[in-house]
Amino acid sequence: MKMVDVCQVFRNAGVEDVSAVLASGNIVFSADQQADELKSMLEKAMSLHFSYEAYLFVRSQEETAAFWDQIPFEKHSGYHIYAFIGAPGVEETLMEEFDRASKADGERGTIVNNTFYWRVPKGNTLDSTFGKVLGKRNLKDKFTSRNVNTFEKILKKMS
Repeated sequence: MKMVDVCQVFRNAGVEDVSAVLASGNIVFSADQQADELKSMLEKAMSLHFSYEAYLFVRSQEETAAFWDQIPFEKHSGYHIYAFIGAPGVEETLMEEFDRASKADGERGTIVNNTFYWRVPKGNTLDSTFGKVLGKRNLKDKFTSRNVNTFEKILKKMS
């Protein structure tokens, strides 16, 4: 789906200052409603417009800043670092899956303040044992992942 269309759905649902960050479903907007109300309202609007069951994760500017500020791994040109945002408790499920997975050299997973972070060597993201877990159908509505560099871009848009 095109981000311009997603932004229009959000506007039609009643939120303001809507803009997309990258083409991966990161939408920044302003609203007066609480996160749980926004989640329900926007999921319904997206589901109706695009004819699929939408799962959204709504986070505030403060929460997004915390994801960025608490990155537990040092940045390194040979690794990607991902943060997983989702339903309460999903970080424990992800940690269990990570603990069971075989790992590449330098691959790490940890939880910081209810957020699961994963460091994986570049080129191994989709081929890693843990990477394959991420596509499980029973987890699709439980979390989303973003490269941590995305949070920096999102925060710039929020400013």
